[in-house]
Parts: sequence; structure tokens; C-alpha cells
Amino acid sequence: MSLLAPPLSLYVHMPWCVKKCPYCDFNSHGVRSEPPPYDAYTDLLLADLDADLVDFGAAVQGRPIISVFFGGGTPSLFAPELIERFLDGARARLPFVDDCEITLETNPGTVEHGRFDGYLAAGVNRISFGVQSFDDDKLRRLGRIHSAVEAEAAVKSAQDAGYTNINLDLMYALPQQLLDGALADVERAIALQPTHVSHYQLTLEPNTAFAANPPPLPDDDHAWAMQEACEQRLAAAGYGQYEISAYAQPGRRCVHNLNYWRFGDYLGIGAGAHGKWSDVGDGQVHRRWKTRLPRAYMEARGGPARIGGDSLVSAAELPFEYMLNALRLVDGVPLADFSERTGLPPGRIAAMLAAARKRGWLREGPHQLHTTPLGQRFLNDVIASFLD
Repeated sequence: MSLLAPPLSLYVHMPWCVKKCPYCDFNSHGVRSEPPPYDAYTDLLLADLDADLVDFGAAVQGRPIISVFFGGGTPSLFAPELIERFLDGARARLPFVDDCEITLETNPGTVEHGRFDGYLAAGVNRISFGVQSFDDDKLRRLGRIHSAVEAEAAVKSAQDAGYTNINLDLMYALPQQLLDGALADVERAIALQPTHVSHYQLTLEPNTAFAANPPPLPDDDHAWAMQEACEQRLAAAGYGQYEISAYAQPGRRCVHNLNYWRFGDYLGIGAGAHGKWSDVGDGQVHRRWKTRLPRAYMEARGGPARIGGDSLVSAAELPFEYMLNALRLVDGVPLADFSERTGLPPGRIAAMLAAARKRGWLREGPHQLHTTPLGQRFLNDVIASFLD
């Protein structure tokens, strides 16, 4: 089988936030006494993009961008004119599809009133709010800088500015949380009428403050009960689950994240950003990541020192890498996509598929990769079964 070039997205990392949350393992850095160099960083993002386009050559040049995602950190610390400057520069270098989804992650505690008008004018057409909870006690335990009232006000402000595509991030299985509390968070989210809800379990990640001093969390059975109950409530409100932690109104699934889960390609720009691209010419899947520390990234000024590493995804690794993403999708993916995105023949995973079906993890059927409810519950075990 030959490798086909999948859709291409653009991820842009903004590494600064007001305060590092104790559960966060992202490449984020709290703002200290002096404000970060937002203006200079924006220009260096474009220099980074220029250098990647030269390095990757025909593998990416001229391919249309289907989505852009500004992640962090807290991208809403960057003024709208800086977001516009980057987007204008990116469009001058790469074609954007007409309906390109452009998402900006936003902390409800950092957005100034009126800024949403500016982001909309800059070209951002989707806002993602890191709400996490509508319980002020839980927000304090999570180290968040906003209150529930501020979160609701921020969402309504974005809606008043004209945003019709809004995601709310919610967590469950929070410290000492009960089922009623998890459901109450979902109810308050639904009342705001977002188009999309990301609902995921709080986990203790290595090298975080919570990992060093774990808070009292619900056990696995209670966490599973919260997930099931919240899933049912979201479904009743018209939010269809299409991925383990993603729920959307009809026609509002996240284009950017779907491209990740379908093993699409993405350029990673900014400190600590990761990218993945398929080179049809050499038949290989490549990865690149950028150096993590903002100061080191900026000192590289778009030069080779900005690169944290490059790697080829080996044929032995590709089945696991593909399933790590694709099996998160509730509806699964066509089996033919495996070969198109990896360049490997279907026979490469035939024995693995047979073993997973025998365990009841995958549905029967020769044309679709699709987990059963049991497979969804034990997804980590399912994915691990595709390790070579």
C-alpha cells in the first residue's frame, strides 16, 4: 500500500498563563513580574513556520490548512491584533480552506470585556473556554483563577460578540466530587448552550503538583458512574458523543481534533509544539517537536536550535500510533484509512484485530475499526494490544 497525504492542520502554541494549575502537565509557564514578550513571540512564530516550510518542502507546501488551533498556556493573553498578525502571515504562506476552523483557547479569568469582537474580526471563528467546573470550591482546589460567575459571564460575552461556535472544557472526578456535583456542572454548561462540550476525567499526570501531593479523588467505579451519567445527560440535551471526551451538537464536531484522531497531519509552531506530517515521496510518517522553554525557543530566532527533535515513526510503531488516535472515536474509522494513513497493508494488523475481537473489544466487521462499549471502557488495554 502507498501512503496518501491526509488533511493538514496548524497548531500554534502560546506558552504563557497567569498561574500554573496543579494538575497541568502542558508546556505552560506562569507570568511573573515582567509581562512576556508577546509581540516578539508572534513574529518568531512566523519565522518558525517559514523554517518548517523550507525543511519539509513539497511534503507540506501548497497543501491547504483545514484548521488552526491556538493552544497553551493561555492564548487569550495575546491581544487580537497579534492573533490577526499571525493569521495574516500564515495565510500568505499556506492556503486556507474557505471554511477553515480557527480556535482560540481562552481562560475565563483572563479575557477583557470587548476583546471577543477583536478576535472575531481577526479571523478566530471558534472559542474554547477552560471552565473545568462551575463549583467555586472545586475551582479553588484546581488552582483556577476564575469563579463560576466569571465563567458564565465570559461565555455570554463571547456570544454577545457574535460567536456561534463555542466549546466548554469540563472535568469530572474532581477532588472529593460526588455524582450530583458532576451532573450539576453539566447542567450549568448546558444552560449556556455551547455548541461543543469537552468532558474529561481529572488524572494525576507525572511532574505535576497533584502528582507530588495527590488530592482525594473518587475511585474508578465512582468516576465511571460520573462519566456514564453525564454522558446520558449530554445526549438528552442534544450533544452527541463522537469521541471518548467530546460531545457536540449536530454539525459542530471539532475539525481540528478530528484530524488528530483520524491520524491527519499537523504543523506544530511555537515553544514545545509537536507536529506530524506524511511524506508521500519517501513513504514515511515524520514527527517534529520544538524546544520547550520559551526563552530558548525565542533565542533560536527561527533557526535550527528551535527544534527539540525529529523522528520517523517506524513500521513497528505505526499500528499503535494510529490506534492511539482512531479508536478514541465512538463511530470508529474505515479500515481502509489505516493503510492510507500509514502505508501499511491491512494484513499487518490482522492478528491484532482478531485478538481484540475475540476479547469483545472490537465490533465484528471487515470494513470498520470500531470499539464495543467494553472496548471503550478498557480503551488503554485495547490500544496497548497494537504494540508490536
